[in-house]
This record gives sequence, C-alpha cells and structure tokens, in this order.
Amino acid sequence: MTDTVAAPSEHRADVIVVGAGPAGSATAYHLAKSGLDVLLLEKTAFPREKVCGDGLTPRAVKELVGMGIDISEEAGWLRNKGLRIIGGGVRLQLDWPDLASYPDYGLVRKRDDFDQQLARNAEKAGARLYERCNVSAPIRDPRTGRITGVEAKLGEEKAPAAFHAPLVVAADGNSTRLSLAMGLHRREDRPMGVAVRTYFTSPRHDDDYLESWLELWDRRGGQDGSPMSKDQGRLLPGYGWIFGMGDGTSNVGLGVLNTSPAFKDLDWREILKAWCASMPEDWGYTPENMTGPIRGAALPMAFNRQPHYTRGLLLVGDAGGLVNPFNGEGIAYAMESGRIAAEVIVQAHARATTAQRELALRSYPRILKETYGGYYTLGRAFVKAIGNPTIMKMIAQRGLTHPVLMKFTLKLLANLTDPTDGDAMDRIINALTKVAPKA
Repeated sequence: MTDTVAAPSEHRADVIVVGAGPAGSATAYHLAKSGLDVLLLEKTAFPREKVCGDGLTPRAVKELVGMGIDISEEAGWLRNKGLRIIGGGVRLQLDWPDLASYPDYGLVRKRDDFDQQLARNAEKAGARLYERCNVSAPIRDPRTGRITGVEAKLGEEKAPAAFHAPLVVAADGNSTRLSLAMGLHRREDRPMGVAVRTYFTSPRHDDDYLESWLELWDRRGGQDGSPMSKDQGRLLPGYGWIFGMGDGTSNVGLGVLNTSPAFKDLDWREILKAWCASMPEDWGYTPENMTGPIRGAALPMAFNRQPHYTRGLLLVGDAGGLVNPFNGEGIAYAMESGRIAAEVIVQAHARATTAQRELALRSYPRILKETYGGYYTLGRAFVKAIGNPTIMKMIAQRGLTHPVLMKFTLKLLANLTDPTDGDAMDRIINALTKVAPKA
C-alpha cells in the first residue's frame, strides 16, 4: 500500500462506487435513493467521450424511466421505432415489440452527454460525486483480504487520498483495474468483442430506425486495384451499424467477435473505412465529412469476469462482463446490474450481524445468473456460430427473407419478451433461457 493522507470524514461512506458510467451512476442513484451514503468516484471530468454506438433499446429506456430521467425530445433525446436489418440483398424494417414489460421505442444520445446526465442524476439523489478521482488500488484488511476502501489521486495535482467504506462497487469498465487488483481476472472461455466507430455529417442523421448490417462488403476494387462489379466484393468480418444522432451526424461503426478467425489479424479502423467507402456517396460517409477520429473499445460479454461478489467487492456493468453476446448491447445491462447490486446492498445494510450481511451479499451472483445466465449461455452458442463467415452469410441471405422468423430473432437478440403474458415467441424464448445452463 502506498502512503496516503488519512481519510477525512467526507472520504467515508456506506458504499464506494468506482466509475461514473451507466453502471456506476445507476448503482449510486439507487443506493442514494434508498438512504445510503454513497461516494461516486470518476477518474475523468464530465463531459467525457466514450466509444459506443449511442443507440439505446427499450431495455435501456425502461431503466432511464425508472431513474426519473427526462427522456423527452425537448430534453435532447431522439426516439427510434425499431431496427432496420440489411443483409443478403434484403432490407427488413422491424418495429420494437409491443410488450407490457418494456416501452415500444428506443433512444439515441451521445455518450459524453448521456453519462453526464446519469452522474448528475445520481448526485441529485444524494450521491457524493468526485470527478478527476483516479482510483489506484484497493485498501484491504490484512487479516481477511477484504476490501475496506480505495486509494486514489485527486485533481490535476494528483493529490493522494484514501476513501473508506465497508462495501465497494467496481464499475470501472472492461479494464477494471480494481477487480484485477483483487485477483479477479477475465475468463478466456467467454466471448470478447471489439467495436470501432466514428461520426459523419450526414443527411441520414434523423433516421427513425437503428440500422444493422449483417454483411460488410468491400467493393473498392480487386487485389490488383481493378474495379469490382456491383455484385462482387470481399466479405469483411463483423457486423455494422448506422445510427442517426438527430444533430446532423450519424454514428457509423462495426463490431467483431473474437470467435472470428480474422479477429487478431486485421486493422479494424481500416475495415471501417473500407465499408464506409462502399456506401452511396450521397449518404456522406466520406473522410471529409468525418467529425472525429475513429475510436475503438472492447466489449466484455457473457459474465467474462467472476465472481460478481467477493470480499466486500461487487462487480457491475462491463467490469463484470455483462455485455449481451447476441447484440453487443452493454448500457441496459450496466444500468440493470447497478440497480440489482443496489437492491442487494440495501438489504444487506439492514441486517443486524456481519454473518447476515454477508449472506445477503452472496446472493448477488446468484441473482445475476438467474436473471441472465441462461440467456448468456444461448448467446455464447450464437457467437460461436456466427464467427463462421459461411454461417453468417447464410443467416443474412436466408433468414431475412422470413419476416416472422426475423421478428422472433429481434426479440431474442434484443432480449425483449414478456415473462408471463407474452405471445408464443416470448414463451419459446423464455423456455429456452430457463433450461439453458446458467454458467
């Protein structure tokens, strides 16, 4: 442990949350609303950029509504009606399903502004937010190894400080240095994705649908530089998206899974450039219309870091590998896991004895597995299958010609079903997730 100044009273709390992204801010909000004293520690200052598609499904919308966020158009949110899927020469437009459990619309908002809104919302609920607070190490009880706080560097001057609490929540993203320092390493048997994206000034900025491309074709020319015909080209690995931001720009990006044979060998920024170059010129996805650099980020999927609770530390969001392997969605699961963690912590806090508190806290990994385990197991099988380019091509060319099948697929990929009063599709998906192993 490095030398730090003694922790003043304002550096002590019931719970410390490390990271003020969607997972951390949601955790802090729900804890504060329940009356607990919460410290929310963010290494940067808002607003700050994060690599993301910026598209939110109805699952994410539900969590925002539950936290009292103003999601009106007047407040700067752009609504979308559903998903447009393109592949195999087919263009299929699917509305979000009509469900009792979730709204029938999604949202779009840039991550720098989105994360700031959630952090300020947590602050408004009573959480104490420290920006420019770079957590460097856990503070542990030397007898038990239990985390009892964190060491950090504060402000631009990087002044050493110590923060103390009986419970700490790791919401510090995929890199999650806090989890690594506590001995929690990534599971190599779980899928990992990479996403790269950029923004373009485009007339397609106000699209009512999120757009997903199951096939990425590079039609710039043959290996000798000669032009290719319209129906020729090189099939690129991964899937692409185009999300209109409503502000004159489009978020254009692609994702690729480590189950793809080409995962380690290609420059994904160049792949994105190649894909954009094949699009119609009037869409504006050209270098001169690019409003920012191409940035990339990892997508930790399907519980790729476990256990989600150990020795006073709970993992939420990307730190716990909660990204949906079916579609790469992370924000909804970040906020949901934050809410679940907060509920467990609140119940544990009310217990009379240390043993009873620990019993309640150990329920957190079990609740996560009951909620997502079977679904993520199905997702791992799906990821393995589409890592084969032949299977991905077959899905694009044949599956999209069956609208009923694609409606089922949309519900499955977006994890949007009613648990009890749903239709036949919901019952099938719910049954599959129930019987699948919850690893």
